Amino acid sequence: MSSNSNTEKFNWIQGFTVDFDFMSGLSKSAAVTNCRRVSDLLGVYLDEGATENLIEQGNPLVYEFYEMGAPESDAHLAFGTSITYPGKVGNEYFMTKGHFHTILETAEVYYCLSGEGYLLLENPEGDWSLQKISPGVMVYVPPRYAHRSINTGTMPLVTFFCFRGDAGHDYGTIETKGYRKLLVEKDGKPEIINNPKWKA
Repeated sequence: MSSNSNTEKFNWIQGFTVDFDFMSGLSKSAAVTNCRRVSDLLGVYLDEGATENLIEQGNPLVYEFYEMGAPESDAHLAFGTSITYPGKVGNEYFMTKGHFHTILETAEVYYCLSGEGYLLLENPEGDWSLQKISPGVMVYVPPRYAHRSINTGTMPLVTFFCFRGDAGHDYGTIETKGYRKLLVEKDGKPEIINNPKWKA
């Protein structure tokens, strides 16, 4: 997720300013953009048939994030905006892949600007929690916890995030093992279930 393409564009030594909107987040012209469509989340959702159908029907955008490309150093803070769009794959809400940090003992904060949903947190030992997020609510992600944004609303879920600049991202563990828990829609409401595809 991290990129250094902005380290020369902005003055990380003496400071800089960047436009920030309280509904849509970080200036899209200033930030480094990353996009994930349904085809980028193969194997993430339980319903593989629904996944393939969505890809065939246009492969919609599930989420994107805009970040500043901070220097990879514990002296700096990486920050940006994540936007998870409304939608479902089968009965699972649109969500981010989720990740641990490469430096596992790294905390992170998420502040909701618009939309609503949840952050699903899980550590390697199996402890987990589900944190509801809505405009004006901040979620603290403790060290050692993977985190995934899930949009349960009808408008984009926009969050601001911030963590140490050298923390890195470990997507591989989630891609290999999955999450122990999943958030699905049941009778019109979000409900946590065990993930039958989770690998110990």
